[in-house]
Amino acid sequence: QVHLVESGGGLVQAGGSLRLSCAASGGTFSNYAAGWFRQAPGKEREFVTRISGSGGSTYYADSVKGRFTISRDNAKNTAYLQMNSLKPEDTAVYYCALGVRWSITPGQYTYWGQGTQVTVSS
Repeated sequence: QVHLVESGGGLVQAGGSLRLSCAASGGTFSNYAAGWFRQAPGKEREFVTRISGSGGSTYYADSVKGRFTISRDNAKNTAYLQMNSLKPEDTAVYYCALGVRWSITPGQYTYWGQGTQVTVSS
């Protein structure tokens, strides 16, 4: 069983930056693709970005491309999401997830963190 804990969320002004972390325990971290998703109030959970188990491949939603960067440190069992040029529409609870399939679909991910709130003020 893999346990995930996100951290790094908070309140930031538009144009600012935040770095989210996702620390994993249990299992072999590098065996899993990692994804970041977000969910705003009243909306469905949406894909943000994903990274392969080795870290060699990444993919981004169009809405965050060029502003967000996903990375991972398999020695530290941690995935990261660097968010720059934040916009009010980025406000959401951000979740990290691990899965054996490299997917943009939440249902393809097996393990989920509890989420961390990101609020971007205008």
